[in-house]
Parts: sequence; structure tokens; C-alpha cells
Amino acid sequence: MAHHALASQESYNPNHLLDILLGKMQLKNDAALSRLLEVAPPVISKIRHHRLPVGASLLIRMHEVTGMSIRDLRDLMGDRRTKYRLSDAQGRPKADDRNDKPEAGSYAAHH
Repeated sequence: MAHHALASQESYNPNHLLDILLGKMQLKNDAALSRLLEVAPPVISKIRHHRLPVGASLLIRMHEVTGMSIRDLRDLMGDRRTKYRLSDAQGRPKADDRNDKPEAGSYAAHH
């Protein structure tokens, strides 16, 4: 069974989040929750069995239907990450890109 990276966090428990949503929205079961969130029922099942993470789009949908903040929703499922980290190198031009390319118009001026 493939587990996603977030499932390796000891505190991660999406079932707690789903159970809170069921109670808050006064729903009887996961099928009703899937209808409210406009996802296929197997999505909820896969999340419950740690085979699928609660993704950004689903978190946003949960926020829209409950009015709860994204931070509160993430806290309820035990996602304690404060930010998603990007590599320092991402978005930087490569060294050879910065130094080797002539500036616009400089080619014509020198030839």
C-alpha cells in the first residue's frame, strides 16, 4: 500500500478532520460529506485509509463549505507544517545564464 509523505508525520490524522466536519455540518456519513465537498466517495475513503493526502483544492473546498480557516483545518488533521519550503536555488537564473548572455541591444552596438 502506497502512503504519501504527509502520512509519515506522527500527528497526521485526517480521520479527526473528517469526523469534525461530519459533526459540524450535521452529516450522517462519508457519502454525505463527499456530496457536500463535491468529490467522489472513494476520495474520502482513500483519505481515511491514508492512501491519499488532503490536498490544497480539497482544503479550500472544506474552507468554503464550513467557513473554517485553512490553518484550523490543517490543525485538525494534525498537519503541523508552518510552511511549504522551496529550495533556495529555485527561481534563480543559472550562473552561465547571468554572465554569458549579452544585454538586449548590445550585440548590434558592438558589431
